[in-house]
Amino acid sequence: MADHTTPSEATQAEEAKEATKPAGAGAVADADAAAADGHKVDPSVASTEKAAYERGANVKGEGELP
Repeated sequence: MADHTTPSEATQAEEAKEATKPAGAGAVADADAAAADGHKVDPSVASTEKAAYERGANVKGEGELP
């Protein structure tokens, strides 16, 4: 197997095209955003999430178990 390969012109052209695109996931589709707006968060889920964040923020060291 060769230690070094040379990319083809097609590969170089695609890489040059990709390099001009902005980074990121892009915008959320309007239909998806509108569908999400109608959802309500269950208060028990919100409190569980808050407790998990607080527990994680208070961990001392790596891999501490509660």
